[in-house]
Amino acid sequence: MRNARAPVISIVSWILLGLLTIATGSWGVLALAFSGPYSDMVRSILAIAFGIILLSTLIALGFRRWRWQVLIGYYALFLILLVWWSNISPSNERNWQTDVAVLPYATIEGNLITVHNIRNLNYRSETDYTPSYYDKRFDLNNLEAVDIVASYWMGPAIAHIFLSFAFLDDNYLAISIETRKEKGEDYSSIKGFFRQYELIYVVADERDIIRLRTNYRENPPENTYIYRVNGPIENGRRLFLEYMRRINELKTRPEFYNTLTTNCTTSIWLNSRVNPPQLPFNWKILASGYLPELLYEHGKLKTDGLTFPELQQLSHINARALAADDAVDFSRLIRAKDTHIPTTPPQVLN
Repeated sequence: MRNARAPVISIVSWILLGLLTIATGSWGVLALAFSGPYSDMVRSILAIAFGIILLSTLIALGFRRWRWQVLIGYYALFLILLVWWSNISPSNERNWQTDVAVLPYATIEGNLITVHNIRNLNYRSETDYTPSYYDKRFDLNNLEAVDIVASYWMGPAIAHIFLSFAFLDDNYLAISIETRKEKGEDYSSIKGFFRQYELIYVVADERDIIRLRTNYRENPPENTYIYRVNGPIENGRRLFLEYMRRINELKTRPEFYNTLTTNCTTSIWLNSRVNPPQLPFNWKILASGYLPELLYEHGKLKTDGLTFPELQQLSHINARALAADDAVDFSRLIRAKDTHIPTTPPQVLN
C-alpha cells in the first residue's frame, strides 16, 4: 500500500512545486516590470527575460533528467531577485505632486499637540488649486468625537476611508492615509503591490479633503458619507496620539504603500490596536466599501436606533457639502442632518 501511494505523493509534490514556481515567477515578472531599474525599455526586457526563464523552468519539470538542475538555477536566480527587491528603499525626496509635496508633523507637549502643515488647498477644480497650509494647536482634553468618512466612486465594495477628529467648537482635523504620488504618476492598484508609492498621512482641513470629493471630483463623481464612531472618548485620544506618532515617524523614516497590507483601511485597523479589544479582522476591511457596515454590526457606530440603510442615508453629505461650499462653518453644515430618511438609497450603493 505504501509503495502504491508513493507515485501519487510524488505527482502531487511536483504539482505543488510547479504552482509555487508559477507564483514566484509571476511575482518576479511583475516586480521587474513595475520596479525594475533604469528605463521602461530595460524593465520590459528584464521582465520578458524572467518570463522566458519561468516558462523554461516549467517545461523542464516534465523531464527527469533536467528538472533538478533547472530548478536549482531558477530558485538561485529568484533569490538574487529577492535580494534586489529588499534593497528598494522608500524616500521622501522625489518630485512630488503639489497636493502631497508637504509632509505634516506634530509637536507633542503633554495634552497639547501642535499639528504643522495642515493642508487647506483652495480649489477651482479637482486639478486646479492654490496650495495653502497652516499650523494649529489642539488640546486633547477638547476632543469630543471621532468620525469615519467613506467616499465611493466605483460601486459598493470600494471606498476611500479616513478619519476626522472633532474638537470643541466644531474644530475638525481630517487625516487620510494615501499614496504619495510623484508628478505625472497615476494610481494603480496593481502597481501598489510593487513599491511604486510612498505612504502619506494627509492631514487636512475638511474644506479641503472632504469638499474635494463632494464638490470637485467629477470623473468619476464620488458619494461621501460621515459616520460618528461609538466609544469612550479616551479611545479617541489614544488613537489621535497614535496617528501623530505615525505622522512623525513617516517624516523621518518613509515607508511604502501596499494595496493589500498598508492601505487606507488596514492602516486604520492597525492604528486602532492602541484601543483593545480590537475589531476582529474581516474581509470587509479589505473590501473597504463595507467597512461602515462592519463597524455598525460590531456596535462601533452611533446609530440613534436606525437600521444601517437608514443610517447610511442620513450620513450622505454630498448635497449639504455642495450647499455649504467654502463656508467658514463647512464642517458644521455638512453634519446638519435632516431627520427625514429617503426611501431610495444613493445610486452608488444600490
